[in-house]
Amino acid sequence: MEQETRPLLHASHAESGGGHHIASEGESGRSGFHPGHFLKVLWRSSCTAAMLVNFLWPVVPVALVVHFFPGLHIYKFILTYLAVIPTANLIGFSGQEFARKMPKVAGILIETTFGSIVEIILFVVLIVKHKSGSEEGNLIPIIQAAILGSILTNLLLCLGLCFFFGGLRQTSQKFHAIVSEVGTGLLLVAAFGLLIPSAFYSALKSEAVPHADNQGAGSLGGEFTKRKLQEDVLSISHATSLALILASILWVWFQAKSQHSIFDEVIEMDEHRDADRAADMEKPKFTMTETITALTLSLGLVTLLLILLVEQIEHVVEAGVPDQFLGLILLPLVEKAAEHITAIDEAWGKSSYNADGTCTCADGVINVALYHCLAPSIQTALFNGPLVVLLGWILGKPMDLNFEIFMVVLLVLSILVVGNFLRDGESNWLEGALLVIVYIIIAIACWYYPNPDVATSNSLNGSIVVDMPLSPDLIRQLRVLIDESKGADKLI
Repeated sequence: MEQETRPLLHASHAESGGGHHIASEGESGRSGFHPGHFLKVLWRSSCTAAMLVNFLWPVVPVALVVHFFPGLHIYKFILTYLAVIPTANLIGFSGQEFARKMPKVAGILIETTFGSIVEIILFVVLIVKHKSGSEEGNLIPIIQAAILGSILTNLLLCLGLCFFFGGLRQTSQKFHAIVSEVGTGLLLVAAFGLLIPSAFYSALKSEAVPHADNQGAGSLGGEFTKRKLQEDVLSISHATSLALILASILWVWFQAKSQHSIFDEVIEMDEHRDADRAADMEKPKFTMTETITALTLSLGLVTLLLILLVEQIEHVVEAGVPDQFLGLILLPLVEKAAEHITAIDEAWGKSSYNADGTCTCADGVINVALYHCLAPSIQTALFNGPLVVLLGWILGKPMDLNFEIFMVVLLVLSILVVGNFLRDGESNWLEGALLVIVYIIIAIACWYYPNPDVATSNSLNGSIVVDMPLSPDLIRQLRVLIDESKGADKLI
């Protein structure tokens, strides 16, 4: 039996087809760096939709230059926001080129990592820019919203568009059951871990007193104070983050070592169905030198742009854009743009032309498209989100996993809806449209959701607690009032 560990994304020999030599998927047939060829491959990108994104490249220098001018904060944010899209697309494409030069499992892991690198950089910039003890520089609510927003954007918007565009060409698209089983299972485990600190906080916030008082606080719950509760939630968040990162390592290890992993199942099924595979292998590709150059350039640019973008967040919030909308909708959209374009293109499929000039529509590689939707969500929940919590711990900043109840409900309901659509193992354009509509409804609700200083659904500030010390005299007066009320009840 042929070993299943044989690389599918990298071949040690050239393939032949159509009477002429075709290089393997990762081979460029060249070496070194050739500027003309580099720009040509960069422009063509991985698909037509990604190529259209390259028209935004002129915005990049404009966004960098405009930051030298005073004021213009909203224009700076918009230009920088648009400039991130082509640079993130270049990271995704160059990461894909690099992955194709690697063995199958290593290549897929590398491609997934580069698909989330923009998100990791964004989270790092946000936590570094956060100012503890300052309302104006408090970026933790935005980071928390961005963590869940990234998951929701992948599950609802990206997956919905994949189902929709894939369903326009075919009545229904069938995908392997392992996508539903493993994908939704891991998401539920990740959601469980992420939401435990929020559940702990919500259950105990009404029992916490504002201040410890050795003389009289014992009758109102001992010394379980607001500060103690916050410290406990922070400790739980740190421990949970370590556990989730361990889970992500175990998941990657299982996929890398198991002969029947989700990588083999998903890739093999669609690889043999892809009617234009030979045409893909004939496309010009980056050399390894060009790939490293593209990765270095794109990573440097996107890091600089994200730093400039985060600097404008306070001004955008002051202009009227709610924190929840910014974190849950706007930031995930720009950080995941390249990943979404790739997934939608794979679900849509491609047109190939026969020798007689007739057009044949290739089957959309829906399993790979689903992988590009589910895998980043799992990575965000198991690794990227916990990573920023641990980084905040190292930097001495109180980043925790205590999400707003509003966001908790959105995440749980979204996972349930997606799991229900994946359960039957096939999709159509109607299911895709419904997922997108759900995402639009969430975006509308986020626009009207007030900022954390007003919305305190999962904060002690929103509970009925008077922030004042309880003196012995006040305790005695309260007891007198209680006794009087009991006596009045008996008379009635």
